[in-house]
Amino acid sequence: MMRLTHARQTVAGVTVAPLADADSDALCRLAQDSATWTWWPRDMLGLPWQEVFASMMADQAAGRMLHHVVRLAGDVVGMSGYLNIRPEHCGAEIGFTWYAASVRGGLVNPACKLMLLSHAFASGAQRMELKTDALNARSRAALLKLGAQFEGIHRRHMLMHDGRWRDTAWYSVLAGEWPGVEAGLKARLKWPGDENASRHGGVTGPDPVGQSQPSRPASSG
Repeated sequence: MMRLTHARQTVAGVTVAPLADADSDALCRLAQDSATWTWWPRDMLGLPWQEVFASMMADQAAGRMLHHVVRLAGDVVGMSGYLNIRPEHCGAEIGFTWYAASVRGGLVNPACKLMLLSHAFASGAQRMELKTDALNARSRAALLKLGAQFEGIHRRHMLMHDGRWRDTAWYSVLAGEWPGVEAGLKARLKWPGDENASRHGGVTGPDPVGQSQPSRPASSG
């Protein structure tokens, strides 16, 4: 059986750690960028941030989600985590992913995916899912670049806060596919060697090699 817990790892200057109350203020400042939520099903700016954050912490406390705060060189730059956790079926989803505009399109997302996927498969996962709005071409391209397999479209899957019905594109990575996906992510991060990588879910890696310029969001979830 899968025994999934929070990841606590650093690679390429990017760190993922369990979401904590102390992270609220920094995330609140980042969350005010409305462009971040272009593809988000929920109106993240329609409620006071304190209520949004309290809801996330409640889901985490109940074990429904394992949220992570993402830092680059010590600065909070976003979130990601595990959703739809199914220990008895050895599966979960990586989602609730969003980043500051300044790090989109750079190393933060592949570093996070490397750490979260590595930890999940080391914890016994056999299937990891990822999903995004079918209209979000940027996110869909990123998932294919990751090496995830496209599985199809769930039509009218979610009712968006603006009244639009969202079709959702689904992707997955299976345990048997992980070595190839892992190698691709390491190549993108200019990994110097893998002798210390993915040992019991622990990931180490190179120093930061720079970030790209801000771009449109590629949120998933």
